[in-house]
Amino acid sequence: MMKILGVIFISLALHQNICAQIASNEIRPNATESSPGKVSSEKNAARYGVASYYADKFKGRETTSGELYLPDRYTAACNVIPLNTWVRVTNLTNNKSVLVKINDRMHPKNKRLVDLSKIAAKKINLMSYGIIKVKLEILDGPPDEN
Repeated sequence: MMKILGVIFISLALHQNICAQIASNEIRPNATESSPGKVSSEKNAARYGVASYYADKFKGRETTSGELYLPDRYTAACNVIPLNTWVRVTNLTNNKSVLVKINDRMHPKNKRLVDLSKIAAKKINLMSYGIIKVKLEILDGPPDEN
């Protein structure tokens, strides 16, 4: 029981630390970082924040866009990007990225930037950590391939 409480306490402390860094603008990209591909030229196209992934209990449930959530599709939930927008999500720890379509919203009080489908979370090594710091870039349109 004490081990479980310890793990919960550490997870909450990590989450609060990441949120505090985001709020204080400590999370920033490397100055030399470049992003090949069809990144939108929109002003402020890149956003930084915390990513998580969908729990298994959401499999088959309807998303905000009307699509069903399926863990093997490259989709995500985000409260600040328009629905049906394609984005590149990059893990800031290992620089791995994945292209996903925003097709759902999170709870309005949720402070995370994005919740990824299971397959997308695996592609950037999110599954091991639960939450990670990410960069989100809006793409001009759907990718040629994922």
